[in-house]
This record gives sequence, structure tokens and C-alpha cells, in this order.
Amino acid sequence: MKLKLVGLIGLFLVSGLCLSAQQTSKNFKVFGNCGMCENRIEKAVLAVDGVSLADWNKETKMIEIAFDSSKTDIHKVHMAIANAGHDTEMHKAKDEVYNELPGCCKYDRDKAEMKGHEGHRHH
Repeated sequence: MKLKLVGLIGLFLVSGLCLSAQQTSKNFKVFGNCGMCENRIEKAVLAVDGVSLADWNKETKMIEIAFDSSKTDIHKVHMAIANAGHDTEMHKAKDEVYNELPGCCKYDRDKAEMKGHEGHRHH
């Protein structure tokens, strides 16, 4: 009986390690200005299946995310943010969506730098 219990505990530990091995954390720049931007950005990220953390800092314009890499990828997170009207280093929001943002949320798009996908507009 004791051996079965030890084996069962070992199985749970190994299962837990496998699950945590799929957890990924990333930080990247997201353009925005205010608390309303913060709410919109974090809400968009948390709506992506597999994301467990979204914390955007309006001073640094950096977001910290954590997600299960077996359920989603960084590209989907960037796209969700762009679809909410905010440019990221990887994806630029559609002009129509950006133009619908409240005035206080409109950041200087000319200063928004994109890495890796320069000039690409994913619609």
C-alpha cells in the first residue's frame, strides 16, 4: 500500500513538471498611453486561450505575459493586442481600429518601432 502511494505521488510530481515545462514568459513593447489602454491591452491578452498573466506598464510600455505554449504562441498574443488597436513590436493595428480609440489612448504611431516584421500589416 505504501509503495502504491509513493508511486502515485511520483506520478503527480512528474505530471506537474510536464505542465510547468510548457509555461512560457515573455516581455515586449506595446504602445499605449493610459489606464484605459492598460485595461484594453490586458483584457485582449487574457482573452487568448492559454494566457495566464498579462501585466502592461504604461510608463515603460512593456508587457509581461505568461502562457501555455501548448495552447497558444507569441504571434497570437501580438495579434490580439493589434486587434484591440495597439501596435506591438511584431504587429501594427489596423488604422480603422486605432482611429476608434479614445483620444487619450492615441499614441504617436510614427514613434512606434517594429522589430522583425518591419512594414508588415497583418489584417
